[in-house]
Amino acid sequence: MTTEKYDVKTAHKALYAPSAQDFTVVDVPRMQYLAIDGHGNPNTSPEYAAALEALYPVAYSVKFTSKKQLGRDFVVGPLEGLWRADDMMAFTTGDKDAWDWTLLINQPDWITTDLVTDAVTTVTTTKGVAAAQRVRLFTLDEGTCVQILHIGAYDDEAPTLDRLHHEYLPAHGLTFAGDHHEIYLSDPRRTEPSKLRTVLRQPVRSH
Repeated sequence: MTTEKYDVKTAHKALYAPSAQDFTVVDVPRMQYLAIDGHGNPNTSPEYAAALEALYPVAYSVKFTSKKQLGRDFVVGPLEGLWRADDMMAFTTGDKDAWDWTLLINQPDWITTDLVTDAVTTVTTTKGVAAAQRVRLFTLDEGTCVQILHIGAYDDEAPTLDRLHHEYLPAHGLTFAGDHHEIYLSDPRRTEPSKLRTVLRQPVRSH
């Protein structure tokens, strides 16, 4: 008997298909991810390219092992990213060289550290991807968040983030409570920049 594949976008639809018109408040449960850290402009940083080249093979290795050993299959989730900077204005001014980031791919709750460690070893040794050694299983508990769907080029996010930071949050008595989080629903290699769909999420707390 074939069991249905787990798909995080279906299991948590409200978190992966927000409105593009208005900011919405959501409660994000504790979730786990494959994660790899880095620094610098994602458009030009060799470190960012190497991180992507490591993250996806590990994600697919985990998926195949889960299906083979546990009989549990899942859809590899979209790429996600946590973004941070010493000065939060770096996001609204577009100073990408100042950004630190953690790239993520969501993992079902049955995936264990041992499965990920085995996948990292496989990708490192059989594919020669040295950066795979930096991939780890990471748990994130964001709680209350404000999010919106951005449609368009990544470089055009700044006005929306400026509105979130300087209008919506102050008007609702909210402040930052975690890293800026983006979820990339489109493949930039196959999608026109004007049609890219990106969830912009910000964990918040009351003043």
